[in-house]
Amino acid sequence: MNAKTVLPAVGMTAVSMVLTLAVVVMWLGTAMPWPVALVVGLGIDGGWLATLAYERRLAAQGDHSAPVTAVGWSFGAIATGVLIAHALTAEASTGAWLAVAWLPIAAKALWLVHSLWERTALTGEALDAIQGIQQEARDEAAVARARLRSEASTEETRLTAVTQAGARVAHVQARTATTLSRAWSTLETAREGEDTARALTSVTTPVTPGVTPRWELPVWGPTEPGSAFALESAGALSDQVLDVLVDQIRHSETPALSYREMAARFRTAGHSASEVRLRAAWKRVAA
Repeated sequence: MNAKTVLPAVGMTAVSMVLTLAVVVMWLGTAMPWPVALVVGLGIDGGWLATLAYERRLAAQGDHSAPVTAVGWSFGAIATGVLIAHALTAEASTGAWLAVAWLPIAAKALWLVHSLWERTALTGEALDAIQGIQQEARDEAAVARARLRSEASTEETRLTAVTQAGARVAHVQARTATTLSRAWSTLETAREGEDTARALTSVTTPVTPGVTPRWELPVWGPTEPGSAFALESAGALSDQVLDVLVDQIRHSETPALSYREMAARFRTAGHSASEVRLRAAWKRVAA
């Protein structure tokens, strides 16, 4: 990189010095002896080269001198002025001479660019370290973006699965509720049917003779079974005793208890009887 910046400056400086020397000799050679014109041209180029060498020495030491820089730019301005004056006074090729009159100033600008590069140049190790840091930062950013995308995709999948599962549960609940509603409607229709009493009579007459059955929907709810010891000790009750117990429990409060309340208290008291016999006793007492 050093050669890429210093070689153009060296080449431009050499061309500017040669061009300045030639113009001074050609321009002043008509008014004075050419050796004198040659000395003048070498003086301008020598002063410019001396100040440039001093500037480079200071730059190598990490120093800078404003007066030396000003003198160097002055020699560059003098060389440019000489070229412009020669171009304006030349009888031919004025445009061509003006086209090259900017070379001394361009050479000084290139040396300025080279000095700026030297002040900011880094070693190969430092550049490699910087590239490594930048690559590491890019890698970390890429990994973070990939992680965020993966987490977002996973969360989206989870929410989709939960939503679908909830929809399936709601569908099953709605279907179950519909089935229960139809079943309950069927039971209600059967209870209200005209042939229900005759069907029950034909079934229950052999079991409970002389009792007219009455259809009631089953009662769903918690039950409190009596203790096993009480049930075993109570033994089987006769119809008369069962009727007396049912009547006492039914009229233990005013107004009289319903069948469900009576049955719950009957079993809580430790008495044992099948549901068919208990319901038959209730019907006999209630009748």
